[in-house]
Amino acid sequence: MFGFKKIAMPSATEALPGRSNPIRTATEHFVNHHPLKGPYPESSQKAMFGLGCFWGAEKAFWQLGDGVYVTAVGYAGGLTPNPLYEEVCTGRTGHNEVVLVVYDPKNISYETLLKTFWEGHDPTQGMRQGADVGTQYRSGIYTFTPEQKAAAEASKAMYQKELDKNRYGAITTEIVDAPEFYFAEDYHQQYLAKNPFGYCGHGGTGVSCPIGTGAKLSQAAGA
Repeated sequence: MFGFKKIAMPSATEALPGRSNPIRTATEHFVNHHPLKGPYPESSQKAMFGLGCFWGAEKAFWQLGDGVYVTAVGYAGGLTPNPLYEEVCTGRTGHNEVVLVVYDPKNISYETLLKTFWEGHDPTQGMRQGADVGTQYRSGIYTFTPEQKAAAEASKAMYQKELDKNRYGAITTEIVDAPEFYFAEDYHQQYLAKNPFGYCGHGGTGVSCPIGTGAKLSQAAGA
């Protein structure tokens, strides 16, 4: 629909200018009716992931249960402020399609979110997921605390060992401090709940990530 899919990040001179004001989006989560932009419970924490088409990615996280307070899809990791979906698809914003997860660490662990992330896509494919090609489909973990970053790096090392056993290539996932998150348009929020027969070419490797099975992240990090 949008012609050539760029697989290289744009330079500052190539990036689209964007806009100064946020684009309009939903006010509440379509499934659980919690406020999409907050306020969030004081006990909650944020996590952010990019794992291909954000429709299916978001569904995987909101289905984890009551420990997840709210999820939202948006754009992050690029250069263009307040981008539109059509702009992201040109490859000239540098943004990734991401899922923001607001969760209660007393009821669900960050490790569980990481396991969902790793098993929900193929993190070895670079700037694509399956037939979806472009910088907006890259694999990424965007961390809000040093503890999240340490856990993400350790889980990456752990999962790489499992992928090696199954003859997959090197993980291409970027793990960086969480950039600014721009909420996507209303119709993208909880898309597969609004359109249960909607297409999203989401799929994992079939290789289980050993987080939550007694494996220690600290051991993986030091291995």
